[in-house]
Formats: sequence, C-alpha cells, structure tokens
Amino acid sequence: MQILQLQETLTTLGIKPRNPASSSGQEWGVLSDEHSAFTSYSPINGQALAEVQYATRAEYDALIEKAEAAFKVWRNVPAPKRGEIVRQIGERLRQYKEPLGRLVSIEMGKLYQEGLGEVQEMIDICDFAVGLSRQLYGMTTHSERPEHRMFEQYHPLGIVGIISAFNFPVAVWSWNAMIAAVCGDVCIWKPSEKTPLCAIACQRIIAEVLAENQLPEGIFCLLQGEAAAGTWMTEDERVPLISATGSTRMGKQVAQTVGARLGKTILELGGNNAIIITPEANLEMAIRATIFGAVGTCGQRCTTTRRLIVHEQVYEQVKNRLLQIYPTLSIGSPLAEGVLVGPLIDAAAVEQFQQALNKVQAEGGRLLCGGEALNHSPYEQGYYVSPALVEAKNEYEMVQTETFAPILYLISYQGAIEEAIAIQNSVRQGLSSAVFSNHLLETERFLSANGSDCGIANVNIGTSGAEIGGAFGGEKETGGGRESGSDAWKAYMRRQTNTINYGASLPLAQGIKFDI
Repeated sequence: MQILQLQETLTTLGIKPRNPASSSGQEWGVLSDEHSAFTSYSPINGQALAEVQYATRAEYDALIEKAEAAFKVWRNVPAPKRGEIVRQIGERLRQYKEPLGRLVSIEMGKLYQEGLGEVQEMIDICDFAVGLSRQLYGMTTHSERPEHRMFEQYHPLGIVGIISAFNFPVAVWSWNAMIAAVCGDVCIWKPSEKTPLCAIACQRIIAEVLAENQLPEGIFCLLQGEAAAGTWMTEDERVPLISATGSTRMGKQVAQTVGARLGKTILELGGNNAIIITPEANLEMAIRATIFGAVGTCGQRCTTTRRLIVHEQVYEQVKNRLLQIYPTLSIGSPLAEGVLVGPLIDAAAVEQFQQALNKVQAEGGRLLCGGEALNHSPYEQGYYVSPALVEAKNEYEMVQTETFAPILYLISYQGAIEEAIAIQNSVRQGLSSAVFSNHLLETERFLSANGSDCGIANVNIGTSGAEIGGAFGGEKETGGGRESGSDAWKAYMRRQTNTINYGASLPLAQGIKFDI
C-alpha cells in the first residue's frame, strides 16, 4: 500500500527527515546527534515518516523564558489587533488546508475527508476568535454605596500549557490556542508523541504569519517529547493554566499536580457515550448516526458512540439492520475513496481492542460480528480491525470502561425513557449523549435536570460532530471545564472586580461605622 503524495505533503509543510524538538515561533531548536529522537510512523502502512528530537529540560526552560517575555508584549496589544493576527492565521490555514488535512490522515489514520474537516475546525475557531476579540465583555453592577461604581473585567492569565492527544492532532490545540491568543495569553503546546509532525506543520504555518507581522518569539511555542515534557509544564508555577486532553488516568495526574500548586485546569478526558433509541425514533436516522459515531475515526474519538441503548420493541429491528450494514463497511487506507473505516493508531491499540472483546465475552457479552485484527493482505502493514458489535449489559466492567476502538455495545431496555436515561448515566464518564425520538415529552425529559448528565446532550443527531460555536466538554471522569465556543474564553482569563469611589466621603459596605 502506497501513501500518495507523501513527500510532496511533507515538503509543502516544511517537515524534514529529522526535526528539532522545540520552537518559539519562527526560531527552532538546534538539531544535534546528541539528542535522542523518536520516529513518527503512519498507521496506514507502518511507514516511517520522519524523526523528531526529544526536548531537553534546558530547551523547555528557554521556551518558558521566551513565552514570559512575549506575554509582557502580547497582553498590551489591543484585543481586536490580536484578533487580526488570528484572522491571518485562519487565512493561512485555508491556503494549507489540503496538505495539512492530508497529513492528519497520513499520520493519525483518520479518513481524508475527516482530516480536511479537522483543518476546517481550525479555520472555524479562528473565525470565531476574531469576532470574540471584540466581545471580551465584563459587567457593570450597582453599588450599595453612594457615588460608587462597581464593574468586572477580564485580564490575560499568562502562559497556557496545552497537552493534546493523537486523535485530533490539530483541532483541539487550535480550540485552545486561538481563543487564548485573542485573550492575550501565550501558549506552549506539547502534542502527542504519536502525531508530532502535524504539530510541526501547524507551527511552521503560524511562523509565517508571525514573521510577516514582526511579532516577538514566544507567543506560540512548541515542545516535543514524552510524558515528562508535559510533567514539566504541569509542575511549573509559571504556567497558570493547563489544558489537557487524553485519558482519565492522565487527567487525574494532571489535576493532582496542578491542583497542588493551585493552578487552573481544563480537562477533556474519557468518554463512554450512548445513543438512546426509543420506539418513537426515526430508525434509519438513528442507525446512520450510530454507525458514523461508532466506526468513524475507527472508534478513536472522545465522542465515539460506545453504547447503543435500544427499547425492546425495536431492539431486534435495530440489531438486524446493523448486522446487515456492518459487514459491508469498507475498511482500508483512509486516503482511498469509498473507505469508511481506517486504521487504529498503532499495534498497542489493536491489542487493547482484542483484549476488550475477550474480557467482555468472558463477562457474558455476545460478539455478533466483527472483532478481527486484519493482518492479511492488503492490511498486514497497517493496524486495521473490523468494527465489532457486542450484545452486553451496562453493568459489565468492560462496558463501563472506555476502549479507544470501534466496539459498539448493544443494550436493551423495557420501560419508559427514564429507564434508558438511568442506564446511560450509570457510567463514570459524562461527555456526549444522544436520544432518537420524535416524541416531545421523551426528548424534553432527556434534556431536563433529571435527564442526561453529560456535558453534551443531543436530540436526533449522534454523539459525534460538535460545532465550534458551542462550549465543548463533559462531567464526572470526563474532567471538567469547557473549550471552543460560547463563553469558554473566560477560562483563559483572570476575573477582576473593581470598585471606584468618585465622591468625597468614604462610606463602608454593609453600613459599617469606623470613625477615626
């Protein structure tokens, strides 16, 4: 299997056979044979793409110093002017959309159309951030004291540390970085070791805009390395906010470390997302959304549909329809037309997929179809599996556990919508959820305070496919905090209450008398 246009893509995006570990914008770290390095491989066919050096602690400290210096300049640039820089970044991303989207597909393994869609998310968040740069509103309130005025305003925090995962190697970084930038913050990005080249490409695109505007080094920084590089940031009091995307296990470590120094966190962690299908549902719509949510990105989205909770009246109908469709799903290179399921990220992911299926069957689950590791031609060089359908019970340990792979658990319920909601909520994670029903009372109950306990709750659409205009995030072991749209920008700023006395006396609040 050949990756078409590989060298052309890498050259266009400025990626070399061996790449430095760090960048403060236009400046890059020094290449040295003394540095240890790691290789990025494509999950499509196992091909080595390029090497990237591991950052040293000295390189990290140098980045921090440049970021601190840049912040002192950047925070004083008017917010609409900061928005203008982000607008230019969005325009440059439009120019590079095709090669960058292709690289996302090559290095991460998601479908080419999904790779393009991820870059479009970056463009969209730039557009959102440009408008936001003129809407960083505070609030005025009335004082109880005469001739006093009270108001609230927001100021930049400083350095924002961004730790991103492999499954969205560019979009999630942009959600944080573009919003933080218009807020007046500077960023240090530690990407996943599994997708380092996508980060290098983004950094080189941004560097063009920074150079053209004669901006200082340190506004957007890049740091490559193992988990230790992320630990340097989480332990560093010079980094007031850490935004981390990844597993719940990783997020708990980040929360403990940052919390111990009273820093701030935005955590986007595990998801165990469910779709509820009631007897009042449009079944074809529900099945289409289920399949996209369950097998898209080969089950490696945080919003992947992992549980399908179906009323017994339509359970057999839904199951039989899925059993018709699943064997027909085209599996292969995500760059090929017509393919719907690409590879998992690496061999370890394939092993986890198979272990999860073995465990759930040992608990009593019934494998209905799929579940194979496809190690025969033309798949032997890549990490391909056949998406699995499993009949299971919600209380099974493996059903309660997020497996980053295309496994869909079919669960039946008998009673009213409240029973299905209780099943959906009976997991430790709380990211995305959906119900398919054309019955108003069912959908309203799903959206009520007694309904879904997830950060995202959809009606008649699936669990995947969030738009940047809404705040993105979840509850419980999904972490907490919000990224992207709505008022998520407030997390990247510090809030300040101000009181101005424009009179000639000094009255105290609550009528306190303190006469000298």
